[in-house]
Amino acid sequence: MFASIVSYGLAVGAVYALIGITYNVMFSASRVFSFTAGMLGMLGGVLGALFIAKMGLPAIMGFVLVLACGAVLGLVTEVLTVRPVLKSLDQHLYVLSTLALALMIQQVAAIKWGTEPQPFPRLVGWGSGVFDEKFWLPVAACAITIVGLEYLYRRTLVGRAFMAIAEDNFAARALGLPERDLRVASYALAGVIGGVAGFSGGELLLAFFANGALLNFYGFVPVALGGLGNNRGAIIGGIALGLFQQAANFLVGGIFSSVAVFTLFIVVLLAAPQGLFGAATARRV
Repeated sequence: MFASIVSYGLAVGAVYALIGITYNVMFSASRVFSFTAGMLGMLGGVLGALFIAKMGLPAIMGFVLVLACGAVLGLVTEVLTVRPVLKSLDQHLYVLSTLALALMIQQVAAIKWGTEPQPFPRLVGWGSGVFDEKFWLPVAACAITIVGLEYLYRRTLVGRAFMAIAEDNFAARALGLPERDLRVASYALAGVIGGVAGFSGGELLLAFFANGALLNFYGFVPVALGGLGNNRGAIIGGIALGLFQQAANFLVGGIFSSVAVFTLFIVVLLAAPQGLFGAATARRV
């Protein structure tokens, strides 16, 4: 039983962590908290099942198409819901614009795909029991993603430009960096990461339109726990959340496990409002 809790907790925690990174990548580029992150994860599972199981495409081709669709949806999110808001005096309108797009995506998925969860095809065929691919695939995808992002941000000029606009977009623009182009690229990158989350976790969560709302919330928790914009914190927060959630499911079960997650979330935020790994905001006087 302990091995099952750990394997399932690590896998679902890795999916939550990837959605948290999706939130962070979009926020870092625009200071907008987009509610389409969970929908990107949901579509990763739904489109993956559509391309591979229903259309009969090879798993690699289906994966590439999922990433392409995620990138396109990331671009659409920036153009339709973020860019107009950044031109407005009341930038908090993104709460409505991104949420409206997220709800539209969810409803279209329900209409086109159906409202019942459907199985996700096996991708690799390696492993069984607690070492089944549905458990190790999300963990491997999470590890590869964070290593790739660290390399991008630390070792490439484009990554350093991303970090510059995340640190101070006004100063970056003054230095001649193409802020809008970098923001668009960041949203496309976020769309790819969200697609990876849904695709790698498809066997675990199934292809289900309602996963969007679930991932929106449970993907936000690692961001809040780890500190907004801190990808390493999102990884640790996501894994911790997955393990705690599965342990609570085993101990108390049902709705009480969700209550336990909410309670932990509130306690941590009361103790550290900036997150466990976030820097405290300096107060201007």
